[in-house]
Amino acid sequence: MEPARKSDTAATSMGSADLSDASTDAAAVISQDGAVVGWTRGAEALLGYSAPEMVGASAGRLLAEPEAPARVGGIAERCRAGNGWSGMIRVRHRDGRTLDVLLRVSAAFRMDGRECFLLSAREERGRWTMAQSVLDGFLARSPVGMAVLDRDLRYVWVNGTLEQLGGVPQEERLGRRLSELLPGLQGEALEKVMGKVLATGVPVTDYEYHGWSWADPHRRHAYSASFFPLVDTDDTVTGICYMVLDVTERWAARRILSMVNEAGTSIGTTLDVLRTAEELADFAVPRFADFVVVDLLEPVLGSETHEALLDDAGSAPARPALRRAAVRSVREGCPEAVYRVGDRVGFLGPPYDARTLIKGDPLFIPVLDADQDPWAASEPRRPDRIREFGFGIHSLISVPMRARNTALGLATFARTTNPAPFGSDDVLLARELVARAAVCLDNARRYTREHTAALTLQRSLLPPALTGGTALDVASSYLPADSAGGVGGDWFDVIPLSGARVGLVIGDVVGHGISAAASMGRLRTAVQTLADMELPPDELLAHLDDLVLRLGGEESFSGADARGTAAFTGATCLYAVYDPVTRRCTMARAGHPPPVVVPPDGPAYFPEIPAGPPLGLGGMAFEATEIELAEHSLFGLFTNGLIQACGDVERGMARLAEALARPEPDLEKLCGTAVRDLIPGPQPDDIALLLTRTHALGADHAVSWDIPDDPAAVGEIRTLAARQVTEWGLGELAVTTELLVSELVTNAIRYAAPPIRVRLLRDSRLTCEVADASSTAPRLRHARSTDEGGRGLFLVAQMSLRWGARYTGEGKIIWAEQKIPAEQRISAEYRIPDERETP
Repeated sequence: MEPARKSDTAATSMGSADLSDASTDAAAVISQDGAVVGWTRGAEALLGYSAPEMVGASAGRLLAEPEAPARVGGIAERCRAGNGWSGMIRVRHRDGRTLDVLLRVSAAFRMDGRECFLLSAREERGRWTMAQSVLDGFLARSPVGMAVLDRDLRYVWVNGTLEQLGGVPQEERLGRRLSELLPGLQGEALEKVMGKVLATGVPVTDYEYHGWSWADPHRRHAYSASFFPLVDTDDTVTGICYMVLDVTERWAARRILSMVNEAGTSIGTTLDVLRTAEELADFAVPRFADFVVVDLLEPVLGSETHEALLDDAGSAPARPALRRAAVRSVREGCPEAVYRVGDRVGFLGPPYDARTLIKGDPLFIPVLDADQDPWAASEPRRPDRIREFGFGIHSLISVPMRARNTALGLATFARTTNPAPFGSDDVLLARELVARAAVCLDNARRYTREHTAALTLQRSLLPPALTGGTALDVASSYLPADSAGGVGGDWFDVIPLSGARVGLVIGDVVGHGISAAASMGRLRTAVQTLADMELPPDELLAHLDDLVLRLGGEESFSGADARGTAAFTGATCLYAVYDPVTRRCTMARAGHPPPVVVPPDGPAYFPEIPAGPPLGLGGMAFEATEIELAEHSLFGLFTNGLIQACGDVERGMARLAEALARPEPDLEKLCGTAVRDLIPGPQPDDIALLLTRTHALGADHAVSWDIPDDPAAVGEIRTLAARQVTEWGLGELAVTTELLVSELVTNAIRYAAPPIRVRLLRDSRLTCEVADASSTAPRLRHARSTDEGGRGLFLVAQMSLRWGARYTGEGKIIWAEQKIPAEQRISAEYRIPDERETP
């Protein structure tokens, strides 16, 4: 056998990858005696013989070379030694033609006791050759700009595309450097890149740069270039080649997307209309324009509803009222501006009117003429100002600001120092920026309107003036949340009760906005109603809890959430009752912070009161706590916003106690100073502080008698009561007092149970109280003319300013109040406000 030819390529082994490759070609298995053992469809497609024709036949019939048998023997000998083989061989097709195929033979292996070889083959295709003229035409007409530079970075060859991109003819480029030809195209930076490629031999691909060229000197272009070294046969770098593509459109699209995304984080950071307009102007200067003004419709800057510019006839007003909201310039002081922030501004002249705002189409003036364009014609002073100062405003885009079918204003972008005029891509970018800003402006406008309405509602629901009568000096401080937090539902109240007592309440509704303010109003009204029923604090909170549960259920059932109104989710509350006669204060709380007490001769402290669940949870009881307050003690109620400002509740309570422990006789001044010390700046929650200083009614203002269970005692107690009233200087009320005492004591002896006790109180009013051990409620009857009785409580109601009943642990108390004439009221040692009650 002959050895394999030198042209044949031998492989040391046929790996799994080779066998896999062979399986995709024509394949066959040949035994050691040349018989075909296996034949594939690929072999049939290549040579035309089917498997039944070839399996068992000799493979020699396929060879088309005279020397093939000797060559095949050499190949077989090599493969028996464990080496594979690949090379070209000529074979004969079934139709008689010959084919040159690339044949691969595996190392020998055994199959069914016989030595076999795996063969795979594919037809060798002819190679296409290209003439030099075709190559030259390809390089010259390629859509990619190409150039060859020597080691000194001087041009030696340039194709036509690069000549068109740069605007410099080929004859002017040859022998010169890039930085000498195109100074506005970052020539020095590009030469540094090319120098690095020459020094390292490492190519640089997709290097992007921006600048102006002589081909289009008024528009900034973006280019992508690739640089690679040129080497000769001995790997010596002889020069550099670079290819350039104009990627301005891609760069512009990416720039628009990048700026719009960046604008999303820079514009609309607050819910303030003017601040949002300023953010738009700040963002656009100088990265997009040299001069920007934002003019907004007057209703947008106010709180009025403004949903359209159309009037009742369906036409738009000729000159809508606009005010300047923001102005920015690359020049200090914005000398280009004819109007300043806050000024009323004109609109564009004809044919541009209010319909421009309604339609929303931008006004684009790529080349602006100060004497002819409507932007200047709408304001005669503007052309003179431009010529006087030489601002060079040469290109302008005005974009109407619209959001949710609502016209908001107009944003105008101008270029002065930037020589490039605006293009169509810039109009698209301006529209995107303004669209984002318009949504933020509309959100701020809507929020401002709701915030103003909620604040107005809340202030209208809070008491305009507070008085604690003779029992308490009262001062209060309320700070609404800043615009970011929204108006909350904090409230407080001072409620006069019978027997010279005073009810103090403070609460905080969960949530913000109009819904929270409205819910606060409901709860405040409910507390006043329940307080008038003389309920103790724990029972009052229990009834209030039921009310919150019912309100929440009603709103959920009515689908309040679906309409966009937050459902009533709950509130916290503290209710306290102070009695100046006993100096006892009974209180209960529903998830609210405890009150602060500052005795006249001791440190401040917070009474231990069971916290109780917040209102709206239901199913849990409230517990009342009673403490005794020394006269002239400071008693303060507050919402959690006051103690959470520093971030730690315990620290906030300690700071509050320290602030209220200062020796300050003026309660109003102490209240305001404490709030300012604890809340130095804007806060996200409402702040409420209710301060009181306690007084006591001594023996000279209250007198009481025990009454035996005997109708004969009525006359004696009448006399005692009339005498006491006369001693207090209220002689003109003696007769009425006798009648009231007579009717109330008679009813107690007749219908109630002993012990019976009568008490007279003199503060801002004269109060007569009759206590008994019965819990039966009194009932006002309207007796007929033929009835002999049943007129007692009717007479009491007619003769008194007001009357009622309250229940105690021992029974009940029926009370009736009389108005004391102003000249006979209690001395000035107690602060008595003027009263306007009518009987």
